[in-house]
Amino acid sequence: MRYEQIGEVIGGTPLIRVDALLPEAARAKGIHLFAKVELLGPTGSIKDRTAKALIDDLLFKGLLTPGKELLEPTSGNTGAALAVHAAARSIPLTLVMPANVTEERRAFVRALGATIIDSPADQGSNGAVLLARAMAKADAKYVSPDQYSNQANPKVHEVTTAPEILTDLPEVDVVVAGLGTGGTATGLARFFAREKPSVKIWAAEPMPGEKVTGLRSLEDGFTPEVMETELLAGRVLVNSRDSIMAARALARSSGILAGPSTGATLAVALRVARDAAPNSNIVFIACDAGWKYFSAGLGDGNLDEMEDALEGDVFWW
Repeated sequence: MRYEQIGEVIGGTPLIRVDALLPEAARAKGIHLFAKVELLGPTGSIKDRTAKALIDDLLFKGLLTPGKELLEPTSGNTGAALAVHAAARSIPLTLVMPANVTEERRAFVRALGATIIDSPADQGSNGAVLLARAMAKADAKYVSPDQYSNQANPKVHEVTTAPEILTDLPEVDVVVAGLGTGGTATGLARFFAREKPSVKIWAAEPMPGEKVTGLRSLEDGFTPEVMETELLAGRVLVNSRDSIMAARALARSSGILAGPSTGATLAVALRVARDAAPNSNIVFIACDAGWKYFSAGLGDGNLDEMEDALEGDVFWW
């Protein structure tokens, strides 16, 4: 297949069945579990879709003119995707990242020519948002697509990610997405509310005070403007340990090496499966690749802990 630029290869990611991860009781009920493997995109992240949509939106609106520079807060994945798609169009890019973002992601965006500004590590992605918005307000050269408020974010999942799932699995019953900007979950929920209302969209959300890279707890005081939680079947709180253990289990049982945010969506999918109706088909978004997290210890540990990790308390909101 031939393409004019890397942005054209986004989307069309596969659904891969990973029933081996389900408890025996769920398999006995005919429940099936599928990963929507977004980590097969150009930067190993679902944010490829978002970044291209954000840049396309700015260009369409005439806001990204010569002399302007892209500026965006990110915990890493949107930044990496913006770096790829900005480089492909010769657009300068500055990223505001928490100081504790892994070195793999820093090296990736630097290699593509992006400039990194550190925000305080202890403020997480919320601190990056505040700093980037202050920088954009103070200097007119910056143009921020602002994935947290830009409707191009949920729209791309409404018109691409969700239809792909329904096309590949018409009998889908549940989809689980991570709660970061809220764009994926909101876009999925909008589409299925219109096209197949019986499909329930669940969101994986970190417990207050827990750090799951790429996701956010709404209790930390910032709710992205694009997020529409009222469209969701609910939010399930997960901790960082469950997220890491689930990601390790996915890798070692299926060969899909994903990051902690994928581990969170998988952990929630397994919890939803406990009470799912017989013959339900559950999809979770495998939203980014695990190679970005080796320096944070993703590859360490013993899978013997997996069963205990996923038997912890379930927090339903």
